[in-house]
Amino acid sequence: MGFETSSVSLDHSMWFHRPVRADDWILFVINSPTAYNARGFVWGQMFNKKGELVVSITQEGLLRPARKLPAFRPML
Repeated sequence: MGFETSSVSLDHSMWFHRPVRADDWILFVINSPTAYNARGFVWGQMFNKKGELVVSITQEGLLRPARKLPAFRPML
C-alpha cells in the first residue's frame, strides 16, 4: 500500500489581466518556491499565443498523512 495523504487548499486566487479563451492554446508556467512543515505555496502564470500574460494564479495548500477512520458499522 502506498503513502496515503490528505490535502486541502488553504487559499487560492486568480487575476485575469486580459480576455482569455479556455478552448484556445494557453501556456501555463508554474513554480513552487517553498514547501515546509506540511504547507506549500505555488504561483502560476498563463500566457496566450502572442506571449501576453492573461492570468496570474496563487495557491497555498496543506498536505498531511491521512488518518485511519474507524470501520463503518451500520446501526441496524
